[in-house]
Amino acid sequence: MKRAERLQALSEMLRRSGSRGCSAERLAREFGVSVRTVKRDLAALESSGAPIWSRPGPGGGYGMAIGASLPPVSLTPAQAVALMAAVSAASDAPFADLAAAGIRKIMDVLDPRTRARADALADRVWVDALPAPSRAIRSALEEAMADQRVVRLRYTAGDGTTTARDVEPVLFASTNGQWYLVGWCRLRDAMRWFAVSRIERASVTTTPCAGHAVDEVGEPPATASPVHGRLR
Repeated sequence: MKRAERLQALSEMLRRSGSRGCSAERLAREFGVSVRTVKRDLAALESSGAPIWSRPGPGGGYGMAIGASLPPVSLTPAQAVALMAAVSAASDAPFADLAAAGIRKIMDVLDPRTRARADALADRVWVDALPAPSRAIRSALEEAMADQRVVRLRYTAGDGTTTARDVEPVLFASTNGQWYLVGWCRLRDAMRWFAVSRIERASVTTTPCAGHAVDEVGEPPATASPVHGRLR
């Protein structure tokens, strides 16, 4: 990892650690460098204006001041293309349109040289993604999940049976290349998995969800985790 990339990753790790902070030893292990190098990097970040704090003694470490103003977000060309590739390859994922809009905002504020290099690298990454469900269905599912309101579905099961369901959304899950809405089905009075590709119509009701928790779905497989866990 180049030093500029390490400094950015170091800043992001400190920001994620919140008030707990991280020890220099842990940071050194994370980035595969010496403690001395980490301390030089921290000094460089502080000199650039990053709001770094330090806490001496046992249990001490380094962190980023919460609520302080931070330098503008910057990406390397490879990081920018990684974001574009991830969203392009998962165009059927929940909130994919919002993610694409966010990436466009980031690209718009990159310096011209970085953006030109990112555009050139992006030409070398091709994606043949599966077609996404209709925007109207996806918007309804996303709104119901975010606001925790009951969503009314017209759903066709694998055997061809079509039913109307009122569902309390609990989570979105991706497995074997398929996205599912997992929620409490009021028709069956049980937790059910609905393949998003089989939802023919969806509308958000004004009825709030009863509060079914993620752990009611059961234990995820060992290879699955929430998306924020994959970014740590």
